[in-house]
Amino acid sequence: MPLTALMAVVPMICVTLTGIACMMAEAFRNRGERMPIGGLGVIGLAGAGIAAGALWGQNTTSFGVVQADNFGLFVTIVLVVIGLLTIAFSSQVLERDDVPSGEYYALTLFGLAGMILMATATDLLLIFLALEVLSLAVYVLTAIRRDSFAGAEAGFKYFLLGGFSSAFFLYGIAFAFGVTGSTRLDRIAAVLTSRAATEHPLMLVAMGLLLIGFGFKVSAVPFHMWTPDAYEGAPAVVAGFMSTGVKAAAFAAFARVFLSTLEPMRAAWMPALSAIAIATMILGTMVGVAQTGLKRMLAYSSIAHGGYLLVALVSGNEIGKAAILFYLLVYGLTNVGAFAIVALAGTRERGNDSLTDYAGLWHRHPTLATLMTIFLLSLGGFPPTAGFVAKWYVFSAAVGSGDYLLAIIGVLTSVVSVFFYLRVVVMMYMAEGAAEVSRPIVGPVAALALAVSAILIFYLGILPAQVMTLAADSIATIF
Repeated sequence: MPLTALMAVVPMICVTLTGIACMMAEAFRNRGERMPIGGLGVIGLAGAGIAAGALWGQNTTSFGVVQADNFGLFVTIVLVVIGLLTIAFSSQVLERDDVPSGEYYALTLFGLAGMILMATATDLLLIFLALEVLSLAVYVLTAIRRDSFAGAEAGFKYFLLGGFSSAFFLYGIAFAFGVTGSTRLDRIAAVLTSRAATEHPLMLVAMGLLLIGFGFKVSAVPFHMWTPDAYEGAPAVVAGFMSTGVKAAAFAAFARVFLSTLEPMRAAWMPALSAIAIATMILGTMVGVAQTGLKRMLAYSSIAHGGYLLVALVSGNEIGKAAILFYLLVYGLTNVGAFAIVALAGTRERGNDSLTDYAGLWHRHPTLATLMTIFLLSLGGFPPTAGFVAKWYVFSAAVGSGDYLLAIIGVLTSVVSVFFYLRVVVMMYMAEGAAEVSRPIVGPVAALALAVSAILIFYLGILPAQVMTLAADSIATIF
């Protein structure tokens, strides 16, 4: 096989080989010896990002089922950014919580490899395999603190429900194969251009089962049950990683399958997806308001943001398609940063999960409180943050496609969500903290990563046009 035939999988190979290197470094490390294993992950992810940039515009294919089109490469770059931020925030937390760094970084990188494969796969079976690779890594990461009962419970629940959803997805693939005779997305699309195949009852069943599988991974209602427990029990940096990385990979495959391959069946899946989007936005917002724990609140916030992304997917116009990629980038920067502050503000004995734990954070650590404010305001959609622009594009796409109900509910739920974001801000600035709460210590690497995230949030909020144009050109390559 010529080397050019492997070009499309180079970013994934870079991440996978680095994960293996992290395992080897952990295996040969002496007890008590400190090794910069996270630095290996940074090198591997940087290599994947450079490879993605070098492949831009070439539309290369490997093995006939992995396509490095600009859409997949854009998502790959988003995942690289999420991975780099996660590693930067993890180094300090792993040492504090006595988590095996080699295992942690290896699992993170293997999960990222599965996410990259999921974003670039053009075959339903390969999407399923990529889904399982990333899922197994995230299951273990959720329960990586062996002394945490909550973590073990969260990992076990996530594993059981994840396996259940995978069965639905696999049955959907089987039904799609039964109707079309292939699992390749391009061949399925070619068969569906025939009206008879589009109206085949088994194809409708396949579409529904695939929708359930994707709905679980993007935390869409009513397939969201695992999300609050998994986020609450997992380490905060892991919760930030899976709330952004898994969502980015799942929505990439979701868009590739439904907006491109199943476009001839749009009349069948659009009403169902619209109903799911409405339920997801409403439940994520309304239940989030009632939460007293910050991680559970961010979990329901993640559910609501999944609903906004579904609105962009349902709209299906040019703005909506581009808004999916832009929103994933903005949400990745914002949510990883928010969960990072939750991790950095806590200790091994005290997780700082309750909202009252952030009372007086401005007096203990004004920089950390300021950064948390930026991230929460971006999640709430306040100008001039990137979160405001991302929501503006999503709701504009809904209005442009005539989905006025989706736009109205999206705006209303976004306004309501401001309450639980500002509640944390008020707590940090206007409430007095307990005297025994110590001042958080933030290392230089984590501080730099937080600063970069905040700067990018303001940059994308003030000058979004260039990235939005790039997103529009990228997603156009799958049509």
